[in-house]
Amino acid sequence: MTSGHHRPARVRTYPDDCVQAIIQDPSRWWVPDEAHTLCRGALLYCFVAHTDQVPYQFEPVGRTVPTEHGSATVKVSPLKVGEPLKPVTALPVAALPLKPGEVWAAYRAKRRPCIVISDECPTVDRGLTKGMPNATTAPTMLVAPFYGADKDGSRAGFNDGFVDRIRHCEYPQFMWDQLPLEGGPQTSILRLDQIQPIGRHYHAYKTCGWKLSDDALAVFDDLIHWQIWGGVPEGSDLVAFRELMQATFG
Repeated sequence: MTSGHHRPARVRTYPDDCVQAIIQDPSRWWVPDEAHTLCRGALLYCFVAHTDQVPYQFEPVGRTVPTEHGSATVKVSPLKVGEPLKPVTALPVAALPLKPGEVWAAYRAKRRPCIVISDECPTVDRGLTKGMPNATTAPTMLVAPFYGADKDGSRAGFNDGFVDRIRHCEYPQFMWDQLPLEGGPQTSILRLDQIQPIGRHYHAYKTCGWKLSDDALAVFDDLIHWQIWGGVPEGSDLVAFRELMQATFG
């Protein structure tokens, strides 16, 4: 858990044509969490990877200083799943150790607001992991990142017509929102197709002091169900909402 007080919230007025309007009091979609609890539905900051359609790798091709083992010159190239991996280089670089079958992946990452999808990660009895590397059972949590939707010169943003369709809940992988954070974009898009693990070490994340309310979490769980298993659960309020949006906006 990360301590500290959250900044004052931006005043949020949710429109009627967004998923937040499903709950009785949309202004309580996000609720303050003074304890900064790490829990499902918590809002936090962390560095998350941008997933490229084709991943990249980097490989050491020489030492920056021939007599030093702590730095190297690297080459970045596409990492294609159908191509055989090159043998692990014999070039000794202490900072870039690799085992057979491993590569160093290269990707862009950015500090983004994220929502915790799952934080369930019970501690494994140390007696069961004796002799195993710590990384084998190191605890992680699943998060989904928010992207700023505004076109304000600092980001590409999203086209207005596309944002309207996201707000009307046409796609399972996107969710429109107005985050309760001071500064930053006016509106944001959650990418449920970019759920990814991050470490639970306190250097890996920073809580914001906000979390989804119980009512919001119930709706959000239906969105996750739609994205992961396909189809909105029968009896979900999302069904009626999507039918209303289709009848109203086509």
